[in-house]
Amino acid sequence: AQRRLGSAFNHPTPRTVELAEKMVELIPCADWAAFGRNGSDVTTYAIQAAREKTQRRKIVVARGAYHGSHPWCTPGHGGLIEEDKRQILSFTWNDATELEDLVAKHQGDVAGVMLTPHHHPAFAEQELPGPSFWSDVRRICDEHGIVLICDDIRDGFRLHMNGSGEYFGFVPDMMCFCTAIANGYSVSAIVGKDELKAAASKVFFTGTYYTAAADLAAAIATIDELQEVGAIDQMMKMGKLLCEGLTKRGEAHGLQVKLTGPPTIPFLTFANERDFRRNQLFSKECARRGVLFHPHHNWFLMYAHKEADIGQALDVADEAFGVVEREFGG
Repeated sequence: AQRRLGSAFNHPTPRTVELAEKMVELIPCADWAAFGRNGSDVTTYAIQAAREKTQRRKIVVARGAYHGSHPWCTPGHGGLIEEDKRQILSFTWNDATELEDLVAKHQGDVAGVMLTPHHHPAFAEQELPGPSFWSDVRRICDEHGIVLICDDIRDGFRLHMNGSGEYFGFVPDMMCFCTAIANGYSVSAIVGKDELKAAASKVFFTGTYYTAAADLAAAIATIDELQEVGAIDQMMKMGKLLCEGLTKRGEAHGLQVKLTGPPTIPFLTFANERDFRRNQLFSKECARRGVLFHPHHNWFLMYAHKEADIGQALDVADEAFGVVEREFGG
């Protein structure tokens, strides 16, 4: 319906306001919202807002985390200069002591700490936060006047409708969303506390299609639908079914299968390897049979996945595990 009215305007439409109101209503730390097109748009905006607020330079991230493709955070190499990442510091996920030491070393110059709700690096197992990790991070940021930014790009609306902070028990100062917010339409979002609104408003943040009304309408419809049908509960149920089934079937073949991460965002590895050759073979054999399991990146359950789909995936995985067993042994 919105597309018939038009989508690509050079000014925001009422859809921008409606989606902003919905985000502010849902997310505990949200007093304002802004929208981009890609996750990297809003994570970059977040660090600029943090720097403007604090008048400091450095941003702390977890080692191995992915926050986008802009020069300050890209995992790539081409086209970069030394200065692009000079003000970016890193520490070991789940090690709050290391974070505290790093902040002390750069006392008075850390503008923000940006973390994903749980650690989901590529080419590695996922890691959930330890019992006190998020409370320690929140305390450190509060004690040193640092802006705590949650990169909820992958986890957002897959763990809790009020943001993944509610799932893991913390409230950040800003949150970034993207992949699940509009069911495949190109929308990203950032929300933040009122005390950051003036600083955020001073950062130049715009793009050719940031106000695309049809995409924003898709986000509004998606959030409404997720709430109406209880989508996260269904995804959790299917995710648990998948993870338990994969573990059981892998072990039946004598394989050291390991599932990490929340049930809606699982990832499978083989505990006795680090070169992903078993994982690549498993993924290849599943794909040949019509089921995609990414070999290097966490997976995503969605509301469309029903028990029959999980059953098919497990049957295919069982065949693929057999191939892995024959090729590599246990």
